[in-house]
Amino acid sequence: MTGTSLRKLIKTVNTALLTSRTMTRILIVDDSLQVRTALRMCLELNKDWTVCGEVDNGQAAIEMARRLKPDVVLLDYAMPVMNGVEAARRIAEIAPECAILMFTMFASEQLSAVAHAAGVWAVVSKDVGGISELVGAIKEAGGGAGCTRGFAC
Repeated sequence: MTGTSLRKLIKTVNTALLTSRTMTRILIVDDSLQVRTALRMCLELNKDWTVCGEVDNGQAAIEMARRLKPDVVLLDYAMPVMNGVEAARRIAEIAPECAILMFTMFASEQLSAVAHAAGVWAVVSKDVGGISELVGAIKEAGGGAGCTRGFAC
């Protein structure tokens, strides 16, 4: 193989790797270790999803979103250091291509309006059946091929 052929092959492989992202990368942000663990277990049942990180507050979420570049961020609303709405606002600024979903026990029309203005696509309640609704929201927001704008609160 000549040097030119090898360079073409490397360029083709690199382009293919950069353009074909098969796994949706999800960052979980919740101050409850039990919630984060349960979410991870449920979400990773989908072969097209991987949890790329977990943190317990909004400030840490911003740093992890910047570093990990997830496709989807799942945020709780009420957390120490920084709440989910403020974290969403900042994540939306640094990673506008990322789908941000809020999974909270404080879901309401008021919170949905404030969260949507901050860049959150959907607010999902942690009540009974909430995980099914969250899975549906992730599929709409990030699917299996990265984020597609179009799912809103």
